[in-house]
Amino acid sequence: MGGVTEVLFRQYDLHQILRATSAKVEGLVAQWGADAFLKASEHDLIDKLVEEGSVRCPQLLRDQAWMPEMAEVDIEVHDRFFGETATRRGLLFTLVVPFTGEKDVFYCRPSTWTSVVPQVQSLNTRELRLEVTGQFTDPTQLNKRFTEELDRIDQYLAWCREEIDRHNAALPTFVTGLVSARKQKLLDGRNLQSQIGFPIRRRPDASAYSIPVTRKTVSPHRLPRPGHGDGEPFAPEPALSDADYEAALQVLDAQRNALERTPSVAAGMDEETIRNLLLVSLNAQFKGTAAGELFNGDGKTDILIRERDRNVFIGECKVWDGPQTVTDALDQLLGYLVWRDTKAALLMFIRTKAVTATVQAATAAIEAHPNYKRRGTHDTDGRIDVVMHANGDLDREIKLAFLPFSLPHHATSRFAKAKR
Repeated sequence: MGGVTEVLFRQYDLHQILRATSAKVEGLVAQWGADAFLKASEHDLIDKLVEEGSVRCPQLLRDQAWMPEMAEVDIEVHDRFFGETATRRGLLFTLVVPFTGEKDVFYCRPSTWTSVVPQVQSLNTRELRLEVTGQFTDPTQLNKRFTEELDRIDQYLAWCREEIDRHNAALPTFVTGLVSARKQKLLDGRNLQSQIGFPIRRRPDASAYSIPVTRKTVSPHRLPRPGHGDGEPFAPEPALSDADYEAALQVLDAQRNALERTPSVAAGMDEETIRNLLLVSLNAQFKGTAAGELFNGDGKTDILIRERDRNVFIGECKVWDGPQTVTDALDQLLGYLVWRDTKAALLMFIRTKAVTATVQAATAAIEAHPNYKRRGTHDTDGRIDVVMHANGDLDREIKLAFLPFSLPHHATSRFAKAKR
């Protein structure tokens, strides 16, 4: 090569650099302000920290390589026989190769290496330059010089990529553990579990309804209250536990199956009647500490758990009438004064034959909503989970389960048949 100014893959030890990167992430978690940490969406927090700790190994874009015009330069030539050095005019050829990834990796030595390291004329954040000088008449010979050096660089990058990929793959688990540990430490430190509660327990006299719900004592999570800035202190607020949320959805799912299997009965029910039937099923399994019925109706469509004037669980019942039905239902749900990590369910009563197409259209409408953040844990024909954010606050997340009900439209009820 000619005019070499930079030697690659020698300056730093890649293993130590990756360890330092992990330590930096650990430091970020430890130094994050407590109130801001508790108020932040845990999912978004983990994503941000994983992104911060990830390393992007460079990849040469050899198919985009290009050459500027060749130039003439003075070349010093040493005559071994006479021991003299002479200056002659020669040709300078430059190859510019773009790359993706982080420039700093080019200066890191991987665990596997050789005594021959690649060299380049220059390197910036987007491309590297190779130069060859001499007297050339054969283009194949010149191409070989460039190719050999690129192959050497690619080999070192492959060795680096093996270590970087292992580092990146371990990050999500590593970061999740850090975030969970610090969050638990902060919550324990403020003694939330013993200070604030939203106690719920199963009815001891629950009817023997054939659904897979285990009767148990149910306790609440103590979760953070959203603030309007990092300077606002964190304050606790109750929320329905994930276990109780899942149990409630199982009750709704079982009742849906019963309705779908008895179309003649479902055909004679309007939206409010179905809502009331669902309330009966839910309250047969759950009981609040202050009242006999934990799940309450508000207006014609809502299924609510309310604690101290706030909605902790919201179930919205709607009859499908096009994608706007979904948008309106979500706007209504988000219009409530919700608390952090509120659980919600959108029960869509579908009285059309094209159930699959309707569910797809409804899902698309949910994902098109401006408050949509991401998909949740369930994605089946009978239940699609998503995460929404509260109006004006990305960190206040609402877990929403979309439950489609396939109900008959023109079926005759058994009551109508009896009159004939």
